[in-house]
Amino acid sequence: LYFSAFTRETDGAVMLTGSHNPPDFNGFKMMRGAYSVYGEEIQALRKLIEKEDYETGEGTHTIVDDAGERYVEWISERAQMGDIPLKIVVDGGNGAAGPTIEPLLHALGVEVVPMFLEPDGNFPNHHPDPTVSENLEQLRDRVLAEGAHFGIGFDGDGDRLGVVDGNGKTLWGDMLMIIFAREILRQEPGATVVGEVKCSQSLFDDIEAHGGKAVMWKVGHSLIKAKMKELGAQLAGEMSGHIFFKHRYFGFDDALYAATRLAELVSRDGKPLSTHLDGVPDTFVTPEIRIDVPSDAVKFKAATAIAESFREEGAEGVRDIVTIDGVRVIFEDGWGLVRASNTQPVLVMRAEATSEARRDAIEAALRERVAAAVAKYAE
Repeated sequence: LYFSAFTRETDGAVMLTGSHNPPDFNGFKMMRGAYSVYGEEIQALRKLIEKEDYETGEGTHTIVDDAGERYVEWISERAQMGDIPLKIVVDGGNGAAGPTIEPLLHALGVEVVPMFLEPDGNFPNHHPDPTVSENLEQLRDRVLAEGAHFGIGFDGDGDRLGVVDGNGKTLWGDMLMIIFAREILRQEPGATVVGEVKCSQSLFDDIEAHGGKAVMWKVGHSLIKAKMKELGAQLAGEMSGHIFFKHRYFGFDDALYAATRLAELVSRDGKPLSTHLDGVPDTFVTPEIRIDVPSDAVKFKAATAIAESFREEGAEGVRDIVTIDGVRVIFEDGWGLVRASNTQPVLVMRAEATSEARRDAIEAALRERVAAAVAKYAE
C-alpha cells in the first residue's frame, strides 16, 4: 500500500487490516498524500461517518493488479547484494507478506526455505506476531535444521518482522536497529536515528558511540513517521519489529524491505548475523509484557497514575524519568517501562538491567504499581 502510494503519487490510500490483533479485530490504515492519517484526524473522520456527513462527486476508478510485480522489480533493481549466496528461512505466518516475499528474495538470488506463505486469516499454524517468542519456535527449529544463514518471520500485514540468527537466537527489533544503524552511519556519518521508548538502552548508546544522533520517541508507526520527517532521520524502528528506512527508501515501515536490507548486509560481508552485534553489552531484558485491563479508560487512567506516582514518590536509584509515552524510569543499572497499548485494552511493560536479579526487581516494582493502579480504576 505505502509503496504504491509513494511510487504512483496518489492523493490517498486505504488498507483493511487488523495486523497482529486477534482474527476478529479489523480496521483501516489510511494515508492522505504521503502522510498517515492518525489520532485526531481519524476521530474527525469517525464523526463524519457516524453523522453520514459525506461529500458527493463524480469520478472514475481503475483496478491495478500489478502492484506486487512492480514492488519486486523496483526493490530488486536497486538492491546492493554481495557475492555470497544466502539461504534464508521465511515464515509468512499465513499473513499478507507471503505471496510477495518469496519472489522478492528469489529475485535477489536467495535460496528460500518457505513456511506458511499462504494467506489464511484463521492463522492455522501460529499467530502472526513476531514479538512473541513462541510464535518464532517453528522458524527457529527450521533455521537450525536447514543450516540457514538466518530466518525471518512476518506479522499479519507485513510491516513488522522478527529475525532468528543462524544459531537460533532471536534478534528483536531494537537489536536489528543496531545492525541497520551501524551500516547507515558508515555511509551517512552523523545521521539521526529514532527509536521508541520500549527499545533497549543499548540501541541509543550504540547509535551515539558510532557517531549518530539518537532520539527516543513514542510508540506507533504514524507518530514515528511524523518524527522522522520533522528531524530528517535516516532510520527509525520499534522493538516490535517496525523498521522505517528513509535511507535509500521512502521512510515507511516495510518488513519485506527490511528483510532485503538484512540480506544485502550478510551477502556482502559473509559474517554470521550474530557478529554484527559485536561490542553490544550483554543485558538482561524481559520480553514485551502485556497486561490485560478491563477497558481503554482504565488503561489510560492507570498509565497516567503510574507515571505520576514515580514523579511524586520516586524510587531508589532513579536517574531520570521519561514520560513521552507512558513512563520510562531510568536507573543507574537499568530501566523499566509502563505504557498504554495503542490498539488494545492492555498495559505494556518492559524492563532491562545489567543483571538478572536487578531486572527481576525492576519488573516486580512495576508490576506492583500496575496492580495498584488497575485495581483503583477498575472499581
